[in-house]
Amino acid sequence: MDFFEKNIFADKVFYHVYPLGLGNCPRENNFHQEAGNFFEVFASDLDRIKNLGCNAIYLGPIFESSRHGYDTLDYYHIDRRLGNNQKFRDFCNHAHEKGFAIVLDGVFNHTGRDFFAFRDIQKNGRNSQYKDWYLNLNFERQSNYGDCFDYDGWAGCKDLVKLNLLNEDVQNHIFGAIKFWIEEFGIDGLRLDAADVLDGKFLESLGTFCRLIKKDFWLMGEVVHGDYNGWCNSRKIDSVTNYQIYSALYSSVDNSNFYELSFNLNREFGENGLYKHAPLYNFLDNHDVNRVASVIKNPKRHLYMIYALLFAIPGIPSIYYGSEYALKGKRGQWDDFELRPSLPPFSAIPEFARPDCDFSFLPQAIRTFAELRKNSDALKFGSYKEEYVSNMQFAFSRNYHGEKILVICNSDLGPAKVQLNKDAAEYEDMLSGKIYSAEDMLNFKIDACDVRFLKRGGAS
Repeated sequence: MDFFEKNIFADKVFYHVYPLGLGNCPRENNFHQEAGNFFEVFASDLDRIKNLGCNAIYLGPIFESSRHGYDTLDYYHIDRRLGNNQKFRDFCNHAHEKGFAIVLDGVFNHTGRDFFAFRDIQKNGRNSQYKDWYLNLNFERQSNYGDCFDYDGWAGCKDLVKLNLLNEDVQNHIFGAIKFWIEEFGIDGLRLDAADVLDGKFLESLGTFCRLIKKDFWLMGEVVHGDYNGWCNSRKIDSVTNYQIYSALYSSVDNSNFYELSFNLNREFGENGLYKHAPLYNFLDNHDVNRVASVIKNPKRHLYMIYALLFAIPGIPSIYYGSEYALKGKRGQWDDFELRPSLPPFSAIPEFARPDCDFSFLPQAIRTFAELRKNSDALKFGSYKEEYVSNMQFAFSRNYHGEKILVICNSDLGPAKVQLNKDAAEYEDMLSGKIYSAEDMLNFKIDACDVRFLKRGGAS
């Protein structure tokens, strides 16, 4: 059993939310308002999310912060705009009872300027007991905020102050918080913000610490650039965000260029693939990138196939809240508010989620793809092999211990034939139940803008 198969989240389908946006929270924390009711409202939507086929919830930052959640001021308390610790405890119990795993955003690379250690340095300067908690403090010059010292900010953002993660006291503070959330609330994992700049020794210590408390605790890192194997291994963390392929999933379909997706899938998961044993976290959109329905030319025609691919390729699929109804959103010049909108409870059926809307087919399609994946070890754990590629047709197989699933796509406006190698076996359409003979498979006929999941029958 390899690293992928042993990964306890390899069978998960994520539903990702940005709570401060979804909950219509004030953009600035005034630090004295009453606890919000996000968790009670969101809990009422869990049945719908479960029915969508998801079994894991990834909550964007929920710890007390000044503004957007990534400027943490307290790792031990829920942001009051969302609720409080007791409300979150009740939510976790409710979600676990429904079979969900809970993954939180762990923002450990930096804190906000309202974090207690930073405030103490502002007050006491060189005499602060926390002066070694942050990187490259320089008391010889002022910061652009007028502090009596300068410091490193994440990506140059001075409101995100970079922690010194090799400082023992910093580690003890962060690890203590993680222990608290595991033992008191039963969380199942963390998504590590800005993992691509987290110190490697810190990540190893973090992985060891978490698994001593909860052996199946899951760690996933946000990594945009670099060799994923540097993070995703048994010594450090379990998975990373698959930024190297997310846009190819939709642009290859929308731009009639399956060669783009072919190249990327072979590079990542083919016979000599860089990440063929890594359970990467796959997505089409998230809180940092434009929603897929906003960037493709023909969402009504192509979203079905694009979501099918998300569930068919190796890795762990994730749905970003609202995108199951083709919600649109693009990054602003100076902010991401449109990507992180407030929405009414889906039980209230907002306009874009009405049964008669243009994209009413999409939740059912996602539900179907999730069910196919749930019932197929090949789709969850199988190897990847390309079977055919042209501009508008694409076929690949997933193989696992004798089970073979063949995925065939046609993005053309008309029907097409896909030439496949004969393997002397019948195939069953996993959606319709139709049986295809070995001869049928030589020149497989597929309808316009269609995708088929075929399971091999007979001898393996």
